[in-house]
Amino acid sequence: MAAMSANFILFLLTMAACSSVIFSASVIEDLNTLHPPSDFNSTISKNCLLNPSLRYCSTSPMNLIEIFKSSIVASHLCNDSRNPNCVESFPKIDLRSRPNIAPLYLSFHFFWKYCPLSIISIDLSNNSLKGSFPIDVLECKQIEALDLSRNDLVGEVPFWIFSDLTNLTTLNLSYNQFSESRISDSELFFKRFNSSSFISSGLLPDHRKYRMKVVILLIVFPILVIVLVWFLGWLCFHRPDFLPRMLRRKHKFTPAMLGAATDGFSEKNLIVKCEGVDIYSGVLRGGTEVRIEIYKNGNSRESRDEFIEECKIFTQLSHKNLVKVLGWCHNRRMRALVIEASEGESVDMWLSRSRPPWKQRLKVAKGVLEGMVYLQEQWPAVDYDLRTESLLLSRKLVPLISRFKLGHQNCSSRNIYKFGVLWFEMIVNRQLRDEIKRDESSFIRNIKTQISKNLQAVINECIELQRESMVNQAKTAMNLALMCTDQSHGHQPNLKYIYDTVTRLSSNQMMQETEKIRHKRILSRK
Repeated sequence: MAAMSANFILFLLTMAACSSVIFSASVIEDLNTLHPPSDFNSTISKNCLLNPSLRYCSTSPMNLIEIFKSSIVASHLCNDSRNPNCVESFPKIDLRSRPNIAPLYLSFHFFWKYCPLSIISIDLSNNSLKGSFPIDVLECKQIEALDLSRNDLVGEVPFWIFSDLTNLTTLNLSYNQFSESRISDSELFFKRFNSSSFISSGLLPDHRKYRMKVVILLIVFPILVIVLVWFLGWLCFHRPDFLPRMLRRKHKFTPAMLGAATDGFSEKNLIVKCEGVDIYSGVLRGGTEVRIEIYKNGNSRESRDEFIEECKIFTQLSHKNLVKVLGWCHNRRMRALVIEASEGESVDMWLSRSRPPWKQRLKVAKGVLEGMVYLQEQWPAVDYDLRTESLLLSRKLVPLISRFKLGHQNCSSRNIYKFGVLWFEMIVNRQLRDEIKRDESSFIRNIKTQISKNLQAVINECIELQRESMVNQAKTAMNLALMCTDQSHGHQPNLKYIYDTVTRLSSNQMMQETEKIRHKRILSRK
C-alpha cells in the first residue's frame, strides 16, 4: 500500500498544480501548456526513496520534463478509461471501441516508458488499429491482461518479450492479420495461452487453408494437369501454329490450320474448282499468304504414303522459278499441298489479257527454262506441268512452275515436248492458241504447213515483223518450237541448246531495243 501511495503522489501533485483545468482541457493542450511545479524534483526524489522500483527511478539522468508529461497523459488516460477514482488508483487502461483516442494514447511513447505500476489490465480491442504490433504496451510488464483483438494489426508478434510479462495470464490477439508464426520459435508462447487467444489472428496455421491446399494438391491440380495435357495435345494435333516454332512439326499442316487460313474453306477463298482438285487462297496465322491445293481422290493408305514422300521432296525445291512448297496436310479425309502464294496471274491469263510484247515473252520463256534446267540437274525424279494454266507469273514477270509430280526419272524428251507446246502458245496468234487447247496433236501436225505458207498469219500480232531482224527471230522461234515438238528419234534439241537459243533471241532483242532508242535520240538532235 505504501508503494501504491508513493506511485500516486506524483499524480496528486500534478492534479493539484492544475486542478482548475485538468478535466476540461484536452491531453494535447495540457502537454503544451502545463509545466512542472517548483517542488516537482523533490517530489520525484521522495517517491524514489519510498519505492525505488518506480520506472523513472532507474533512469539516469532523470528527464523531469518527460516524467511530468507522462503524469499528464496518465491523468487523462485514467479518466478516459473510466476508472472510478483516479486519485486513489489507476488499475486499468480501457480504450476498447474508442478508435478516435486509442491511436493517440499509443503514440505517447514517453507514457509507456514510465507506465504506472498500478496498471494490471490493458484493453485496446475493436479500434481498427493498423500497422505492426504496438510493442510499447509491453513496457507495462506488471499487467495481468492484454486485449488487442478486433484490429487490423499485421506483421510479427514479439514472442520473446512476453517472457518478461510473468504476471500476464489473459491475452487476446484474435481477429488480426499477424504473420503466421513458426511453431519452433513460439512453442512456449502458445502453450502458455489457450487457443481462444488467437482466433483468426493469423498466428496459428489455418487448418481450413491447409485442407483447401490438400484438396487443390490432390484433386484440382491433377485435373488442371490433365486439362493442360489435353489442351497441349489438341494444339499439337490440331493447331500446332499456336506452339513455339521449335515445337512445331516442320512442313506439317492440319485440317484445322487450313480451315482457319481459308475462313472455313469459304467460297470467297475458292480460286479453282475442278474434277480432281480444289484450289483455295488463304492466310496462315503468321501472315503468310498461301495457295492450298486440296486433292479429292486417292485417299488410300498407299496413295497417302506416296503423297507424303512426294511432298517431302517438293519442300526441298528451291529456285526463283519454282513456287515454294511450304508443306502438306494428310489424313483419311484430306490431302492438301500448301504453296506460298505469288502476286500475279497464270501465264494463260497474262497472254489473253495483257497482249505482252515480244521481249516480255522471251523473258518469261527464259525463266521457265532456268527452272527446267534446275530440276533436270538437281531433281531428275521430279516431273512438272508446263501448261499455261499451271504456270504462274509474278507482277515482275517472273514465271513460276507450280505443279509437280514425283516419277522414277525426269523424262527429258517429254519435258522438251511440253516446252515446245508452251513456246507455240506464246508466239502464235489467239486463234491458233485456242486450237492448241482443243486438239494439241492436230495442231502439231498442221502447224508446219501453215508456217511455210504464211509466217505472218501464224505469228501473234504483238510480234512486229516489219524489220528483217524480227522476221528472222520469229523464224528461229518457230523452228525451235517445231524441233521441241518433233518426237522423232534424234530430232529434239537438248535443254542446253534450247536455253542458249532463247537467251540469244533475248539478247538480240535487247540490242535492237537499244539501237532503236539510240537512233531516236540521234533523230531528235537533228
